[in-house]
Amino acid sequence: MVIKKYYKPLRRNSIMDAVIVKKSKIHGRGAFANRDFKKGEVVIKYTLKSLTEEEFKSLPKSEKHFTAKRSEGGYWLYSSPERYVNHSCEPNTSPLNRCDVAIKDIRNGEEITTDYRKDNVPSLNMVCKCGSKICRKVIKNN
Repeated sequence: MVIKKYYKPLRRNSIMDAVIVKKSKIHGRGAFANRDFKKGEVVIKYTLKSLTEEEFKSLPKSEKHFTAKRSEGGYWLYSSPERYVNHSCEPNTSPLNRCDVAIKDIRNGEEITTDYRKDNVPSLNMVCKCGSKICRKVIKNN
């Protein structure tokens, strides 16, 4: 059985060129600012693939990590680079209208982070490795 790709490769446009994916100290790969961002600026625009319950169930376990439940049913599958935005208990972005928006100034080279509790991640229950002084140690959906 051939597993088809479920996400799109990095897109090349003015917003996405401002974000690169590379090795992260938090977890695996991460999304990093390739320029400075000001508070309130859109950092990443999501390209989401809508999945049915059946499509979600057929995803490899490694891909399920990159999903969120849709309010109208089914799931969203995150593409790159948004799929590589790691969790932090002191995030520098927040999701808004299918974007990650800077909630504080972000410097060139800084890892782009969000609070996973704000996304509707199925069965979210993970050990946090963000390294923040206010780290909650475990991240769960409320």
